[in-house]
Amino acid sequence: MQEQDNSQGARGVAIGIAAMAVVVTASNILVQYPINDWLTWGALSYPFAFLVTDLTNRRLGPGSARRVVWVGFAFAVVFSAWLATPRIAGASGSAFLVGQLADVWVFDRLRHLKWWQAPLVSSSLGSILDTALFFSLAFAGTDLPWTTWALGDLAVKAVFAALLLIPFRLLLEVIRPAGQSAVEV
Repeated sequence: MQEQDNSQGARGVAIGIAAMAVVVTASNILVQYPINDWLTWGALSYPFAFLVTDLTNRRLGPGSARRVVWVGFAFAVVFSAWLATPRIAGASGSAFLVGQLADVWVFDRLRHLKWWQAPLVSSSLGSILDTALFFSLAFAGTDLPWTTWALGDLAVKAVFAALLLIPFRLLLEVIRPAGQSAVEV
């Protein structure tokens, strides 16, 4: 049983790392393409990073969620430096670590509350930190409308934090910790 749990945990962490690397790399490419003065395409993909973190945290605990964040960060920074720009990669890495590690910490502290409270509060706080750090580091001092992009990005993240509760809830039965029913999660 322990060996099966370890292999399932390792598989879950590997899936989380792969998903995180794809989401963050895609977001770092997409953030370079504005939709308008308030939004870039990256705002539509990055909120899924919080879903990955929260599902990993719920199923495997905060230690595994931190591993997904750290290794996903490493892959994403390397890929982003190659596919985006070094400034965006550095800003993303810094903001990502602060926002995602805050998400893991807050989620773990709130996991005993109703099923929706931990992911909503932790994703919201992580989004605020991530947005403030990323846009100021990536675009301050440029002629780009980065402050309005940051506001638009944060608004989209707030909407996604609420909308992503739907797949989070639907996946609770699949990702619940061993020995617990979805209602207990």
